[in-house]
Amino acid sequence: MKKFLISAVTAALFVGAAPAGAATQIDFWHAMSGRLGELLQEQVDKFNASQSDYTVVATNKGNYSEALNAGIAAFRAGEQPDILQVFEVGTATMMAAKGAVKPVYEVMAESGLTFDPSIYLASVAGYYTNTDGEMLSLPYNSSTPVLYVNKDALKAAGLDPEMDLSTWDKVGTAVDALKASGSKCPFTTAWQSWIQLESFSAYHNVPFATEENGFAGLNTELVFNSPLQVKQVEMLGQWAKDGKFIYAGRRNEAGTPFRAGECALMTESSAGYAGVKKEATFDFAIRPLPYWSDAEGAPQNTIIGGASLWVLEGQTPEEYKGVASFLNFLSTADIQAKWHQDTGYLPITTAAYEQTKASGFYDQNPGTDVAIIQMTGKAPTPNSKGIRLGNFDQVRTVIDEELEGVWNGSKSAKDALDSAVSRGNELLRRFEQANR
Repeated sequence: MKKFLISAVTAALFVGAAPAGAATQIDFWHAMSGRLGELLQEQVDKFNASQSDYTVVATNKGNYSEALNAGIAAFRAGEQPDILQVFEVGTATMMAAKGAVKPVYEVMAESGLTFDPSIYLASVAGYYTNTDGEMLSLPYNSSTPVLYVNKDALKAAGLDPEMDLSTWDKVGTAVDALKASGSKCPFTTAWQSWIQLESFSAYHNVPFATEENGFAGLNTELVFNSPLQVKQVEMLGQWAKDGKFIYAGRRNEAGTPFRAGECALMTESSAGYAGVKKEATFDFAIRPLPYWSDAEGAPQNTIIGGASLWVLEGQTPEEYKGVASFLNFLSTADIQAKWHQDTGYLPITTAAYEQTKASGFYDQNPGTDVAIIQMTGKAPTPNSKGIRLGNFDQVRTVIDEELEGVWNGSKSAKDALDSAVSRGNELLRRFEQANR
């Protein structure tokens, strides 16, 4: 698909032929909105202004699920973009999409540009590489869950705003005091499956699924209904019943009441920092994700969230050169350091992390290094290197439905997780059968 940016007048004169020197258009479909969408567009504008051979056109295609579905539909229609942003949940689906994806390592090799995979943080890039260590997609916006604290709300409840909230027992103490003081929203969470089950499992070094959470094979089975995971959901279910946990939605809806000062504590993506920093009128802090102190091996490490950039097949050699140039641009230390500092996403390269650290940013903005420490503080185990499952977006939908049954009191934690495992395993078997 040859695409050029041509003015209406030029198009009329040349009747479809591209004038010499026209910039090749690179279509980039993404799922960023709000402040994150603004910052993404800022990167695109900088790249376009830095050279004249290529023009990247960034287009929002809805939320993560909608963007993935739009990309799939476009490929089937032969109208796919050059670059598609896909959340980590869609990684297995993209890996299995034979003939639809052009691996990043191939794009870079064919471009002639220097490409060194070792510059990327291993804990980030590892999720998007194959068993031979070859990069399939470029990690772009990589995040991990953290705890956001409204320090003013703690003060109002008579609590020390610097109190230790490292364990769920200690968070429980704070939640009790907040509720007793009249708080309408002591605790809330975004991305309930990712944070309260997926990352929770990794952080406590217990499996979410067999076969190394899907990394070792398609014959994986879900096992997130162990006693420890049931304990976590049971606690949250009781908090919901007591008005201590306010459920806001399946994605990042919890950010709205937290940023408005209505909620005291929130578990959310490290990338929630961009919105909190922009909108919060209260004193806030970023703390590590809480863990159960009696769980052996905890805390381990949290897992990656966010998304990566996949290059799609069916484009021209010139477009692929433009894609390679853009991906190289996104990986530069200056671009990555600013992205990390503005958004709360992890820096994808060691150079960007070191540059941020040397600038004094972490000293001036305490807590902004929590995500990196959680991800890189310990060597990942087979239970904590990530989750790579087929039909994972649909599996998450099942988990969301079952968890909502706990929050509204219609199901016990054990029954809900048992049902989610059973229903989810059916989806895994379908994926396995379709991709043998």
